[in-house]
Amino acid sequence: MFGTESSLSMFLNTLTPKFYVALTGTSSLISGLILIFEWWYFRKYGTSFIEQVSVSHLRPLLGGVDNSSPSNSSTTNGDSDSSRQSVSECKVWRNPLNLFRGAEYNRYTWVTGREPLTYYDMNLSAQDHQTFFTCDTDHMRPADAIMQKAWRERNPQARISAAHEALELNDCATAYILLAEEEATTIVEAEKLFKQALKVGEGCYRRSQQLQHHGAQYEAQHRRDTNVLVYIKRRLAMCARKLGRTREAVKMMRDLMKEFPLLSMFNIHENLLEALLELQAYADVQAVLAKYDDISLPKSATICYTAALLKARAVSDKFSPEAASRRGLSTAEMNAVEAIHRAVEFNPHVPKYLLEMKSLILPPEHILKRGDSEAIAYAFFHLQHWKRVEGALNLLHCTWEGTFRMIPYPLEKGHLFYPYPICTETADRELLPSFHEVSVYPKKELPFFILFTAGLCSFTAMLALLTHQFPELMGVFAKAFLSTLFAPLNFVMEKVESILPSSLWHQLTRI
Repeated sequence: MFGTESSLSMFLNTLTPKFYVALTGTSSLISGLILIFEWWYFRKYGTSFIEQVSVSHLRPLLGGVDNSSPSNSSTTNGDSDSSRQSVSECKVWRNPLNLFRGAEYNRYTWVTGREPLTYYDMNLSAQDHQTFFTCDTDHMRPADAIMQKAWRERNPQARISAAHEALELNDCATAYILLAEEEATTIVEAEKLFKQALKVGEGCYRRSQQLQHHGAQYEAQHRRDTNVLVYIKRRLAMCARKLGRTREAVKMMRDLMKEFPLLSMFNIHENLLEALLELQAYADVQAVLAKYDDISLPKSATICYTAALLKARAVSDKFSPEAASRRGLSTAEMNAVEAIHRAVEFNPHVPKYLLEMKSLILPPEHILKRGDSEAIAYAFFHLQHWKRVEGALNLLHCTWEGTFRMIPYPLEKGHLFYPYPICTETADRELLPSFHEVSVYPKKELPFFILFTAGLCSFTAMLALLTHQFPELMGVFAKAFLSTLFAPLNFVMEKVESILPSSLWHQLTRI
């Protein structure tokens, strides 16, 4: 025993300061590399690599819970139900105010050299086009058969060429739609093509309407012709809105909603709300909200924030935070603040764009409700309406952060809405271009292993620097530290040696 202790002491005395410099420097380098990798992995995937590996691989080996065991069948079912709920919560929706690819998105690319749309977003649009603009009987009509293939093409030029080829065979409404969306370089050109599409689409709709009850194929064709007609009229209304003919656009949208009241999937009421706000027809906006801001209907940022804007408009011109703190909030001011809190809870990303604390980009063709993509789409079109109402942005600035004091944390349950879904960040990263910094809510705390490796890297780097600058002094400290570290072990060994017989201890040391 004493020989082992003396050999350890001799080994510590032979270590030079260079050894301690190399030891601490190597430790600092390794921990620094781990820190860099952990930080990169966290920024990309939102979790710690070490934590993920330990939970996924080490926990089962150490006797962790096995979800596949029969005893945990109820837990497994609960997890699968919650995962299905997360998928449904993170459903991606078509942006009701999506821009034109040729006249707007492509012009942005020509000017900046950046692609505003992601492949995932454009792929979703391709799926929408195949769902809305094709049916099982397309192979019976040569032009429609060509367009059925065109909607599946990834190359824009191939799609445009196919549309021209279809028009050479016959007038085809969907071919005009594709050219208006992707080839037209101005809104005026797009409107002309949509008017040609409307003429053809109305004829197809009337013919299929007469035959829709003759069989399942005719019914599917009529459903397709209905989708085509509604899409054309909606885009024509959007063209009129973009060209400054706002009253005409409002009339077209109202007529479209009356003619096809069941086609709520296009969310035409959101286009109508934006156009009415441009006309400052606030009474009409309130009438639309009274119909669509219902507890049984799905919410959106447009619905919640427009309701907040109308209530803020009643008090914002005279609102003063200093006066409100002295006398308290009036009933109208309280209603406005509650409406803002409701809107912020539904989508907490919007205020930073409305208050211009974050820069806007072109909105994507699809949005995730309650996500950053929806916030961008809303603020892109509605920021001007908030600026037009005097004091509305000031009221929003003074009150929006108070929402987070009302929401439970961690977000086990929501206050006015369902808990904020955890999958929004992943979906928004797929929908938004890489040059945009995605807004994340709630802010994720840094994992323990990143903080641990950061502290370890800093500590070992400091030790390496001190050892290099003061080798003798740090050598004394190192020897003292190691002696202190091994002191309890030496004490225990001495006690064991004093209790056990010397012959038995001798046999154990030989073993």
